[in-house]
Amino acid sequence: MAKMTEIRWHGRGGQGAKTAAIFLAEAVLDQGMHSQGFPEYGPERRGAPVRGFTRISDKPIRLHCSVAKPQIVIVLDPTLIESASAGVTDGTDVSTVYIINTMETPAAIRAKLGVKGGTIHTVDASLIAQECFGRAIPNMPMIGALTNVSDVITLEDVTSAMARRLKKKFSQAVVDGNVAAVERAHEEMVSE
Repeated sequence: MAKMTEIRWHGRGGQGAKTAAIFLAEAVLDQGMHSQGFPEYGPERRGAPVRGFTRISDKPIRLHCSVAKPQIVIVLDPTLIESASAGVTDGTDVSTVYIINTMETPAAIRAKLGVKGGTIHTVDASLIAQECFGRAIPNMPMIGALTNVSDVITLEDVTSAMARRLKKKFSQAVVDGNVAAVERAHEEMVSE
């Protein structure tokens, strides 16, 4: 039977939820896995809520719809936690893993989410991104945090994929900054 991991990304336009969902899907392809990465958003505008979805499987994926019951929820903008319309906890259960971009503790986030089960992890990905590459875009650091709590991809595989894929569009300084941010988020993530 195929093992499939479904990840739902919550962010705002301009934070990179779409990019992260697609990048992660492409990075696992390099490891021989099957994947999908795609966004869902309404009218495109900076700051509007955006969802991204990533599916990773050891077998071909036949689903072609949004992720309704994610095993992992990654939140790039913590203000979305308290927005009912953002649906951060929709379709989750007691085994869901949450990774939240915030300075707050996992216990404080659990109270805001109002969930009894699941595992909460926090990391200040915006600060890490600002310090590592000069822009508070949390998407790539959040992938670094993901490597700390899931076996869908290793930190080494992510940094290797970044080096290959980003160097096609960006300077070496940008690539190095993103790699440093991913590594820092992996290390600095706080778990309950």
